[in-house]
Amino acid sequence: MTLSIASTFDSGNIIVKDASDPANVRLAIAKDNESDFYQWFHFRVTGEKGQKLRLVIENAGSAAYPKGWENYKAVISQDTMEWRRVPTSYDGHHLTIEAELAETSIYVAYFAPYSSERHQMLIAGAQNYEHSSVSVLGQTLDGRDLDLITIGTPGPDKRAIWVTARQHPGETMAEWWMEGFLERMLDPISAMSKDLLSRAVFYVVPNMNPDGSARGHLRTNAAGVNLNREWDQPNMEKSPEVYLVLSKMIETGCDLALDVHGDEALPYNFIAGTEGIPSWSDRLATLQDTFKNSYVKSSNGAFQTQYGYPTNAPGKANLTICSNALAERFDCLAMTLEMPFKDDANHPDVDFGWSPARCKQLGANVLSPMLAVMPTLR
Repeated sequence: MTLSIASTFDSGNIIVKDASDPANVRLAIAKDNESDFYQWFHFRVTGEKGQKLRLVIENAGSAAYPKGWENYKAVISQDTMEWRRVPTSYDGHHLTIEAELAETSIYVAYFAPYSSERHQMLIAGAQNYEHSSVSVLGQTLDGRDLDLITIGTPGPDKRAIWVTARQHPGETMAEWWMEGFLERMLDPISAMSKDLLSRAVFYVVPNMNPDGSARGHLRTNAAGVNLNREWDQPNMEKSPEVYLVLSKMIETGCDLALDVHGDEALPYNFIAGTEGIPSWSDRLATLQDTFKNSYVKSSNGAFQTQYGYPTNAPGKANLTICSNALAERFDCLAMTLEMPFKDDANHPDVDFGWSPARCKQLGANVLSPMLAVMPTLR
C-alpha cells in the first residue's frame, strides 16, 4: 500500500515533496499566509499497518525558531486524543521523525492540536454555569466569531481580571491551559473559585486567533499579522482580534491581565514580566513577585522562576506586546505565561513530554496566585 499524507483539515500543515519511500518521506512546512513564519505542522499518514516511517522535514533549519528543534520530540496519535512523543532528531537542517503505523493511520503534530471543534465544546460548556455567560466580541478577517466568556457579576468593588490565550495559534498548549483554568473556575464546589468571584469578574478569551488556528499557522492571523505586536494601535483591517479585545478592556477596565503562550526553545514554564515599561513601580514588582512565588507553590514546582527571558532594561519594553501595553495603559499587573513545546526539564516525562494534561493542571493551579494578589491589586 502506498502512503497517503494529508493536511487539508482543521489546523493541518504540511507540504509533501516525495512519499514514495516510507524510509525517506520528504516533507516541508508551509509558511503562514502573507508571512515568513513557519514551524507548526499537523498531518495524517495512512498506509500499511506495521509500516515503519522516517519523516524528514527538509526546511526545518529555516523555521522561525530553529533552537526549538534541539532536544525536541514530535507527537503522534492514532485517535487524536492521546498524543505520545516519538524519536526525533535535528541535524541543523532537517528534522527527522521516526514512527510506526500501529494501525493503518496516524496523526503527527508539533504539539497536541486543540481543534476548532473542541473550542466550540469549551464555549458551549462554559455557558451552563450560574455565574458564566458567553458573548461574541466581533468577527475575525475570515468571518469567525471571537468568543468572550464572562464569569462573575460586576460590582463597584469588583476587580476586572482578563485572561487571554493563543494569540499565536500554533501555541496550542495555551488553550489546553485555558481548559484546565475554566474547569477549575467553573467548578461549583471550588472554594477558591467562589472566593475569587466574590472579589472579581473574569473576562476570558480562550482563543485570540481562530483564523490562524484553523489555517495551521504558527504565529499570525489570516492577514499574516503577529497579533502580539499590535497592542499599541490595533485596527479592524489588520488585527481586528486585538482591536475588539482592547476595546472591551477599555470598557471594563483591567486590574490583572494574564496572556498565555508557548515557547519553542525553553523547556520550562515561566512568566515574562513587564519590568521595562516606563511606569514600572515597586507596587507592580511586589505584585508580580507575589504571583510568581505563589504559582511555584500551587503547581508543586511545575511553574518555576529560575529560567526565562532576560528582563528588559528600564523604559525599554516593547509596548506593542500585550502584557507590556496593558501594564502601561492600565497601571496593572500584566504578565505573559510561557509553556514549553518540548518537556518540563525539571520534571521530564519520556512518553508524553509537556502534555495537554499537564497544561490543564497548570491552568487549574493558577487560582491560588490570583487569590494571593487580589487584596493588593489596587
